[in-house]
Amino acid sequence: MNQSGWGGAMRAIVRRDLLLAFRRRADMMTTVFFFVMVASLFPLGVGPEPAVLRMIAPGVLWVAALLSCLLSLGRVFTADYQDGVLEQMVLIPHPLTVLVLAKVVAHWLVSGLPVVLLSLLLGVQFGLEGEALGVLALSLLLGTPTLSLIGSIGAALTLGVRGSGMLVALLVLPLFIPVLIFGAGAVSSTVSGIGAEANLSLLGACLMVALPLAPWAAAAAVRIAVE
Repeated sequence: MNQSGWGGAMRAIVRRDLLLAFRRRADMMTTVFFFVMVASLFPLGVGPEPAVLRMIAPGVLWVAALLSCLLSLGRVFTADYQDGVLEQMVLIPHPLTVLVLAKVVAHWLVSGLPVVLLSLLLGVQFGLEGEALGVLALSLLLGTPTLSLIGSIGAALTLGVRGSGMLVALLVLPLFIPVLIFGAGAVSSTVSGIGAEANLSLLGACLMVALPLAPWAAAAAVRIAVE
């Protein structure tokens, strides 16, 4: 990590994590496939009624996105913790909070951004169209980074703990619930003709709160884990 400045350090970590993710494409595709599979099975189970599909679409797609994020949280810090990279990150002369934020950005690019893009295609099979599809993508664009930020806290707190996957879910699920409610509510309001501005504003507020606080909390947990 010989690049000067916080920006250079962040870019180096994001680039490194993206390269590692593409070398382990099976892990990356597992998350994406899980999202597609969960969202695609619901129409088969509830039947082809367009009105029913449009009604359940916001909740189904948002729950699928939330679960796929949970599935991928183990990859945020675990590999670097096991091979000693986190110890080096703690020692280098850059704020650990900034480096943790870079890892969260890389996590979202690998697991969150594909969900946002695929939601447009999956929304069509639920009968969503026009403005509803746009609001779905925008809500996920605001909500999935928040899920990654909050999830990074749970991933950092459970470093080195046996059975950490279940523990992470127990820690972060209560914090995920508001994001789920506002995200699904934005799409439901649009389908009902009410307007999504209030829910989208609340999603944006959640992101603005998580952006400075979550990396700080995750960095503190990482420091405790490696020391």
